[in-house]
Amino acid sequence: MKPLENGESDLEGGRLGKDRDRTARSGRTFKMHNQALLSGLAYCISSCSMILVNKFVLSSYNFNAGISLMLYQNLISVIIVSTLSLFGVISTEPLTLKLIKVWLPVNVIFVGMLVTSMFSLKYINVAMVTVLKNVTNVITAVGEMYLFNKHHDNRVWAALFLMIISAISGGITDLSFHAIGYAWQITNCFLTAAYSLTLRRVMDTAKQVTKSGNLNEFSMVLLNNTLSLPLGIILICVFNEVDYLIKTPLLRLPTFWLVMTFSGILGLAISFTSMWFLHQTGATTYSLVGSLNKIPLSIAGIFLFKVPTSLENSASILFGLLAGVFFARAKIRERS
Repeated sequence: MKPLENGESDLEGGRLGKDRDRTARSGRTFKMHNQALLSGLAYCISSCSMILVNKFVLSSYNFNAGISLMLYQNLISVIIVSTLSLFGVISTEPLTLKLIKVWLPVNVIFVGMLVTSMFSLKYINVAMVTVLKNVTNVITAVGEMYLFNKHHDNRVWAALFLMIISAISGGITDLSFHAIGYAWQITNCFLTAAYSLTLRRVMDTAKQVTKSGNLNEFSMVLLNNTLSLPLGIILICVFNEVDYLIKTPLLRLPTFWLVMTFSGILGLAISFTSMWFLHQTGATTYSLVGSLNKIPLSIAGIFLFKVPTSLENSASILFGLLAGVFFARAKIRERS
């Protein structure tokens, strides 16, 4: 009977081992799903909140110094990233003269992108900003075709065509249409596309002049925001925001400083959460969630800021948002 008992114990041991492995695997899978869900939720909340808080500062507080707001937000990012790097929480590349020379052209575009975004958001409602931002995808696709000889399939071009139609119909039916705001937003689309296209080339060159031969997300955040500070100061003088800052009573309100500081933290949170979400999922899920994220953002923007709208304009906005989702899905199929 002993051999039988030994055999039974071996079988039981094998079953227990398999059960333990299965439990461990399911535990790891559950943990990965939780991480992906948590990172995606953090990314969505931070990206939506950033736009809504900026809109609140510029419109509800009627703050007429968008460049100063950008400068303060970037300063907050520099302070936080530098502190984390100093205590060894994150690693960043040292800002050498060679690296600054390579990165400066793309940083000028980066600053222009942020400034025009602030100016447009002051005049245009959040929903229309999200729809008009789709034009960036069209410009980027054309740029990729001419600069990198990259060809897109018919589904991508169909989605881009729908984006253009939605942007035009949205502008025509926009009850709060503001020509200056639209001009700033179209400029922002060109600058955002230029930043995306230029960044690909500059990053390869920048990696060659770093000490480690690499350039992580934290280093790029620190580099972009640090270099933007002197450029921001120059633009504040050019646009004569100094006189406004001296006279405005808003800077004497502690609550206003609290909201501005919170917006700066949110700006940095977008960089961190987007990197975390991208690491947990992938470029495909990231792009699709980014497109879907515009839908609740647009709805929140309309209701929170009591935007006057019509059925035609609402339909145009919805059409534009769905075109963005269709574009993301078309890009996913194009990659596969």
